Amino acid sequence: MDKRLLTILCCPVTRQGLKPLPSDGLESLNRAIRRGELRYMDESAVEEELTEALITDNGTRIYRIDDGIPVMLEERSISGAALTERAVR
Repeated sequence: MDKRLLTILCCPVTRQGLKPLPSDGLESLNRAIRRGELRYMDESAVEEELTEALITDNGTRIYRIDDGIPVMLEERSISGAALTERAVR
């Protein structure tokens, strides 16, 4: 992901800045996807594993990056709480 693009992108819901989701967060979410447990904000199942993602500065929203393009749609975001819930398991 282009660092310059990150300086101008913000979450369309919270208006928070965004940063790359660390690899341990990606792996945690991908485990949940493989188990069929992860949902987008519109309640549809996340079916494809994440290779890259962005997380808001306050950790409340996660946006997938597909082929280098951030998918910045509110209904296709993932709750940041999914990371906390996965860490407990």
